[in-house]
Amino acid sequence: MYTYIWNKYLPVIRILLKKSVAGDQLLSLNREDFERAGTGRKAGYKFVIAFKDGKVNNVISGSDLASHLASAMLEDDATKAVLKNGQFEVILNTKFQLTIKSTAPQPIVAEATEPAEPVAAE
Repeated sequence: MYTYIWNKYLPVIRILLKKSVAGDQLLSLNREDFERAGTGRKAGYKFVIAFKDGKVNNVISGSDLASHLASAMLEDDATKAVLKNGQFEVILNTKFQLTIKSTAPQPIVAEATEPAEPVAAE
């Protein structure tokens, strides 16, 4: 029901997944697309999909909208490749704004210290 709509947004979602490593990304969706395709619920929809190692990591079976997005993302080889290399959350709020976050633990970077200068033997 929603798969064709998600496929329309998929190229942008893939780019935002890649950019999410640097910070959260926001994509405003066209509410009318979803209301025409769905039950016409004006109150909006919301969900959270957690991806880990290229798989959905939480229960989304209660939301057709979330299930169809997850399927579209995992069926697209390029998007699936991005998902395999990280941990992400894809969140839809009631204003039809899709937030994409990288939730992978960031490596701790130690401050670079300059090597001590060798002491010349006298």
